[in-house]
Amino acid sequence: MIAFAIATSMPMILIGFAAISGGAWGWLAVGYITILVFVMDRLIARPLENADPEAEFPGATPLLIGLGLGHFALLALALWAVAGQSGLTPVEKALVAISSALVIGQISHPVAHELIHRPARTLRLVGRLIYTSILFGHHASAHLKVHHVHVASRSDPSSARIGEGFYRFVARAWPGEFRAGRQAESRFLAGRNGRIRRHPYTLYLGGAVVMLALSGLIFGGNGVAALGFVAGYAQLQILMSDYVQHYGLRRTTRADGRPEPVGPQHSWNAPHWASSAMTLNAPRHSDHHVRPARPYPALQLSGDTMPLLPYSLPVMAVLALVPPLWRRIMDPRAARWRDQDTSGGTGHNLAV
Repeated sequence: MIAFAIATSMPMILIGFAAISGGAWGWLAVGYITILVFVMDRLIARPLENADPEAEFPGATPLLIGLGLGHFALLALALWAVAGQSGLTPVEKALVAISSALVIGQISHPVAHELIHRPARTLRLVGRLIYTSILFGHHASAHLKVHHVHVASRSDPSSARIGEGFYRFVARAWPGEFRAGRQAESRFLAGRNGRIRRHPYTLYLGGAVVMLALSGLIFGGNGVAALGFVAGYAQLQILMSDYVQHYGLRRTTRADGRPEPVGPQHSWNAPHWASSAMTLNAPRHSDHHVRPARPYPALQLSGDTMPLLPYSLPVMAVLALVPPLWRRIMDPRAARWRDQDTSGGTGHNLAV
């Protein structure tokens, strides 16, 4: 738990100093999230290690709560630093905006993701509010009621198809997620005689309007632009995570026309410890889909049954920005895992 706490809180602290003092702190914040994590992933190689899946982690939830509250403080501070009377130079403001968006996309997102999976209603609400604060509230509904149900099938907007570039994926997945999540929530409420005021999209859309209005009232047009940039950049990283972690993998269709059960072979994973610690074990994605209720410190990883990315998750995200290069690297790997899935094999080390 100490590794998770340090890896996730340090960039938030650096951004706090960057917003208040400027100077080299902004460069340190951006460098920590990008260069330092990359270097640690490359230089400090560790064998695959799994915690006891039945162990209890009493510090896991308090860390999520602390990071969740830290998210709202970070977002408010970033908007003030970028759009308010902070006294920062344009370069310093840009560094705060970029580093804040990186932290929200790579740390606040895993925090919110963990919270919306928790059984406690209050924790789930905090997770939804985190997504709503970056104008992406519908992701909470789409993730739970669409993505986990239809992952690795054409019915899931968030599962990238073989040969689909990242930019085409974004243009399809964002509106597809919004519509699919709304329809799933509407069906859920209709079955329980739900009222429109209880519809989660009321919170998502209303919260987005409140965020934009407050940013405009407090900081003017610059506040709206700052929120738009930070939220938009963070959303792209969330979509990038979905793109990388499910690209080209498909569940086979059974004789009755339904897809096979979700298995470990339907998500991409990465074993790199530094980026895993910073993202709360998000790269251990297969086990999360097979056992969504398992807490993040206990997520398991197996190179025998789970597709492994050739590089760490952050590196793969950069490669995805160049679709021809991405397809050259990933299409053969995805095809081999699909072939193994169809033939009933395990795909041992095929993705390494």
